[in-house]
Amino acid sequence: MAQEPETLYKLMVLYMLDQVNLPLTGSQLSEFFLGKDYSSWFTLQDVLASLEESGFVRSSHVGNSTHYEITDDGSTTLKFFSGDIFPSVKKDMDDFIAENKFRMRSEASVTADYYKPENGDFVVHCTIREGKSELFSMDVTVPDEEAARTMSVNWKTKAQSVYAFVLNNLI
Repeated sequence: MAQEPETLYKLMVLYMLDQVNLPLTGSQLSEFFLGKDYSSWFTLQDVLASLEESGFVRSSHVGNSTHYEITDDGSTTLKFFSGDIFPSVKKDMDDFIAENKFRMRSEASVTADYYKPENGDFVVHCTIREGKSELFSMDVTVPDEEAARTMSVNWKTKAQSVYAFVLNNLI
């Protein structure tokens, strides 16, 4: 069994990312680790940074959140050491994933971010993903940050209807 708690936490993160087969946000991982009192927020951040530095996970930043996904090296490592995770801990993770998979998939599949290029306007980048594949993406230029922020927030609830509208009008 894994002797160091940090080693166990690393394996647990890899296990969760492998089981859901989609990127998870730092807050989704924190929800599990802190909610079950497995580790502190600071320890989890150290573990994520170490996993990323080792090439076992990769991160991407979308808006105010960081999304983590397992790499091929992380999957290979997990295969060798998954037996070091206690069965009761795996059950906790499996239960958490089962209870929250739809919400986590929804949160990971519809994202919007905005940035300000040199021309002064703001660009809102909206995406819809299914698993690791990008189904739909659009960039919209808006005149100010308030419009960009509003569009980013509204994208979460309007993405499916916008996607359906575009498909219906183009096909």
